[in-house]
Amino acid sequence: MNLTTNDFNYNLPEELIAQYPLKKRESARMMVLDRTTKSIEHKHFFDIIDYLNKDDVLVLNNTKVFPARLIAKRYSGGEVEVFLLNPTAQNNQWFCLMKRSKRVKEGETLFVNEDFKIKIIKKDTEQAVEGELPKNIVELEFSGDDVYEILNKYGSIPLPPYISRQTNEDDKQDYQTVFAKNIGSVAAPTAGLHFSKEILEKIKNKGVEIVYITLNVGLGTFLPVKVEDFTKHKMHHESFIIPEETANTINSAKGSVIAAGTTVLRTLEATYQKYGKIVALQDETDIFIYPPYKIKSIDKLITNFHLPKSTLIMLVSAFAGKDFIFSAYQEAIKEKYRFFSYGDCMLIN
Repeated sequence: MNLTTNDFNYNLPEELIAQYPLKKRESARMMVLDRTTKSIEHKHFFDIIDYLNKDDVLVLNNTKVFPARLIAKRYSGGEVEVFLLNPTAQNNQWFCLMKRSKRVKEGETLFVNEDFKIKIIKKDTEQAVEGELPKNIVELEFSGDDVYEILNKYGSIPLPPYISRQTNEDDKQDYQTVFAKNIGSVAAPTAGLHFSKEILEKIKNKGVEIVYITLNVGLGTFLPVKVEDFTKHKMHHESFIIPEETANTINSAKGSVIAAGTTVLRTLEATYQKYGKIVALQDETDIFIYPPYKIKSIDKLITNFHLPKSTLIMLVSAFAGKDFIFSAYQEAIKEKYRFFSYGDCMLIN
């Protein structure tokens, strides 16, 4: 049977899209899926301890979200929203999205504050290609050496488009994992948001090895698949790093390898696909995983609930089977689970 993008659609009541995080990260609900027996259990994330064993390896993404959304003013009047995506090869130049920018011209300088200005280097006036983000380029002009210092001062955390409220000061902490370390993402690796320091300590005490990769999450992760034949969808590139300790620990694992999130899975699978094992490296990937692809790099997956028709729901369908995933999603809707970034999660065994 040939699947189309529409086969990965489902109807979600709007009130199930989580707009705020829970006060306690580990209190999120956790649906436990067993791929062998096709059974479903309803638990909470703090129960994760019961599903991990001594000698298992838990892989986390320690990327850190930066305040990528800036409000700048034109000298002639009016505001422009600049959403930084990733740096170009040129110093202090960034690819970005712009809103309310119809009248903005190349060469124009916008100001955020006296000590922070944004010069428009290139305005992308072409029709955006299917699945690609516009290629506007801006140059950040500021005093000091650390770009992230100035962004922390004037930028705000870019919450996903399905969170309809305004971002607030709490989001700077809430939309960040407790183990976030390497700055560079415009979106959080959301499966990691459920871990608290206490839970990580309990996992370590059980004899589970915890290792890290860094994959910088780009805005392309939210791009819907718009073509009917999803195999024609153009995937975005994301850069990643696998440290030597992580590669060695995974390759010599005596127990199960558990990926906390699709970002970890994509990183490990892209590497496994290329080398037949996990190797230490710095690279980038545009891997697109969908049924009937067989995932070889991990044994278990912790993941949030994903958008309809998204590349991520296709990925988890490849891991657990499309029919099983979609029956689990229907069960989650019936049981009123909270969906997407600030929502609940599943553990797929």
